[in-house]
Amino acid sequence: MGRNHSIKVFLVWGAFCSLMATSELCAQQSEDTLQAYKIPEVVVSERYRTQEVRAASPTQTLNKEQLKSLNALQLSDAVKHFAGVTVKDYGGIGGLKTVSLRSLGSAHTGITYDGISVGNMQSGQTDIGRFSLDNVDRLVLNNGQSDNIFQPARSFASAGVLNIQTLTPSFSEGKNTNISTSLKAGSWELINPSLLVEQKVNNKWALSLNGEWMSSNGRYPYTMYYADKNDSTSGEKRINSSVKKLRTEVGLFGNLSDTEQWRVKAYYYQASRGIPGATIMYYNFSTEHLWDKETFIQSFYKKEFSPKWVFQTAAKWNWSYQRYSNPDYNNESGTQENKYYQQEYYLSGSLLYRAFNNLSFSLSTDGSINTLNASQEGFAYPKRYSWLTAIAGKYVNEQITASASLLATVVNEEVKTGEAARNRRKLSPYTGISIKPFEEEELRVRFFYKHIFRLPSFNDLYYLQVGNKKLNPENTSQFNLGVTYSKEINDFIPFISATIDAYYNKVTDKIVAIPNKSTAIWTIVNVGEVDIKGIDATASVSLELYKDIQLNLSGNYTYQRVLDVTASDSKTYKHQLAYTPRVFGSGHASLATPWATLSYSLLHSGKRYVMGENKPANRIASYSEHSLSLSKDWMIKKVKTSLQVEVLNFLDETYNIVRYYPMPGRSVRATLKVVY
Repeated sequence: MGRNHSIKVFLVWGAFCSLMATSELCAQQSEDTLQAYKIPEVVVSERYRTQEVRAASPTQTLNKEQLKSLNALQLSDAVKHFAGVTVKDYGGIGGLKTVSLRSLGSAHTGITYDGISVGNMQSGQTDIGRFSLDNVDRLVLNNGQSDNIFQPARSFASAGVLNIQTLTPSFSEGKNTNISTSLKAGSWELINPSLLVEQKVNNKWALSLNGEWMSSNGRYPYTMYYADKNDSTSGEKRINSSVKKLRTEVGLFGNLSDTEQWRVKAYYYQASRGIPGATIMYYNFSTEHLWDKETFIQSFYKKEFSPKWVFQTAAKWNWSYQRYSNPDYNNESGTQENKYYQQEYYLSGSLLYRAFNNLSFSLSTDGSINTLNASQEGFAYPKRYSWLTAIAGKYVNEQITASASLLATVVNEEVKTGEAARNRRKLSPYTGISIKPFEEEELRVRFFYKHIFRLPSFNDLYYLQVGNKKLNPENTSQFNLGVTYSKEINDFIPFISATIDAYYNKVTDKIVAIPNKSTAIWTIVNVGEVDIKGIDATASVSLELYKDIQLNLSGNYTYQRVLDVTASDSKTYKHQLAYTPRVFGSGHASLATPWATLSYSLLHSGKRYVMGENKPANRIASYSEHSLSLSKDWMIKKVKTSLQVEVLNFLDETYNIVRYYPMPGRSVRATLKVVY
């Protein structure tokens, strides 16, 4: 957004895409495939544009240049800069971090890694704190669903999708090897080295190896408050928040021809994390610990048989292990230790048919098997068979972008012990349209409607003493009406864009936990009903202040009322949902000069409530976090070196996102990167 990029394309391909700008193949291959290798080329210099303004449903993108200047260490830090996104953060580098789009809940948010879904059938929500930004090329967030109809059926099956697109090898002329290494170091003994090696095997194949290690003791200082009026405090340090993480990835990239490509990726991740406890009055103690391991192998293949027919398929095997330990658990044995093992087998196939230059149709079908094993006595050992099929159509010209889809979901459940949950059959429709009413102005009006659901997780259904096998899916209806605008004005203001969207979401059969026999024993039931009304606004502008000096400004703002309308006689009726701020937003400014780049970022969240009843005792104060960074690039012979220094939360504001889980105050971080 607002940055000049040099786009390398085939001369013939560029002419073809100019004539058929709506082609799914052009959109994807021009970004992902054609940039992979240095070839005879024509260089077309133009302003980089995402499809945010033209999209029928809200789309937001952060490319690698923007991510670099956001003062973000983990993916969760970057996602906070998207409009309409709430990240629940339990503090520190190792704390759990989940993302919710427009207050629908983290289980309604799909996460994809290079276009293939990442899931957690056990809890239904993905901890995005485990994702690094070290090898990320761009993040794309879609509310509703993407305008790209040529995608796996599972990408149609969420209220919104966050796609993590990793780097694709790219080689300059005469070069067969790229090496990039970096070292981050900062407050609280943060050490984060990483290495990326890309090797061109021949004109068709390339290899990529990427790995990183991160370690931090997480012992940041915070203020403990001892009275309601905060008239008694003490300085403390966070306890049990250390983290050690290892991530490695190996990728094989094949451009077999102009119309055929194949990708294979193997991934391994392990982490050892202390689980910081709540900092309750006179209590700052926790011995809980979590160990995670995950590995997957995924493959993607695409073949264009003719200008009208394109086929793609994806497959994935995923294994994950989680061990939780609490040596001070209040039971007869005085300890608690649980181990969970998940496996997934996934296969997807999609077919695209271009009926005319402006009209295309797709058919996608996915099958998956998910299992969960645990070390607990009497565990159900559930197995879920899922079959998703989506048919979709899309029409595009200069004035209109319109798409519609229908998703069919078939789910069967099995258990080894006890009774299985009911099997499910469900249809989910979507329709979206963007209209450009004035030929001379890039002003568009857009609308989408989507009805989607999320199945109960394995924990919801089968967790010992808590699970409820009779749960219904949680249903969501989404409505969105918005206006988008972009314009190239003059040499001083090369580019400006803005979007504003009003939305209404209705959640029924919301899955909630309520006390049963006592406050220590809860039951999961379908009793919730939520009304969500809100406005998301985004804006960005680029200013050419002087020769080779550019100022980029961007920001977003969200206002939302998320009301519990379950029961009119309840104390929480028409109260804001817990941990949902009514107002939040972010801002970013980047000043690029020939000497260095200075960046500033802001995160703001309004007040929230820790319980459904909106009374003063349950209120958490608003907060703002300000960060600065300064980066410098220089060449030493053929080696590109960069140094970035960051000051995070430089006003040292004390705040909580989740009550009694204090966030870090001021910290510093430095990154040295060498690219050969």
